[in-house]
Amino acid sequence: MIKIAITDDHPLLLEGLKNIINAHEDYEVVGMYANAADLFNHIESDHPLVLLLDINLPDANGIDLVKGLKENYKDLKIVAFSVHNELAVINSILNEGADAYLQKNAHGYEIIAAITQVLLGNRYICEKTQAILNKKTDTGLKQVPKLTRREKEILSYVAKGLTTNQIADALFISSHTVESHRKNLMEKFQTKSVTAAVKSAIEYGLIRES
Repeated sequence: MIKIAITDDHPLLLEGLKNIINAHEDYEVVGMYANAADLFNHIESDHPLVLLLDINLPDANGIDLVKGLKENYKDLKIVAFSVHNELAVINSILNEGADAYLQKNAHGYEIIAAITQVLLGNRYICEKTQAILNKKTDTGLKQVPKLTRREKEILSYVAKGLTTNQIADALFISSHTVESHRKNLMEKFQTKSVTAAVKSAIEYGLIRES
């Protein structure tokens, strides 16, 4: 039997996925994890070959999680699934090494197809996600921006409603430096205001909503 693990913070979805996978004669669910901490506590002992991974977990950024898993468990096949259908998120997840990408409302046959294909060494992308990737567009972000720790701190403070001077005092830096960071963040997110950048950062899971 091929060992499969699932990570999702919704118990009903976990059970549903387990039933779909266990109905296949060659697959067996050996681990179900509600969050990233639970995942890392058990993945080595459960030793799955394939991980179905919700990239919207409450305690981890999905992009960083995929990257970390691929760095530490090179043979692990990752089937990412998400409610996100933004091109930037999809590209970033795939570029960090996810072997498959499914929408969270994927049918059972798509889940089995994704597992089967990644075990064969192929990449699997569901039809809805592939349609998004096929769209020819010159506007919008192509990937989720990579932020420094300082940039995340500033976005978090902006989300809490702090002014430039208040942020400068909190971080022991000059107001000019804060303004420079704000400008850089607007460029990274291709927005006309730092408030819009904050909104995008929350949507992409880069910072937590205040």
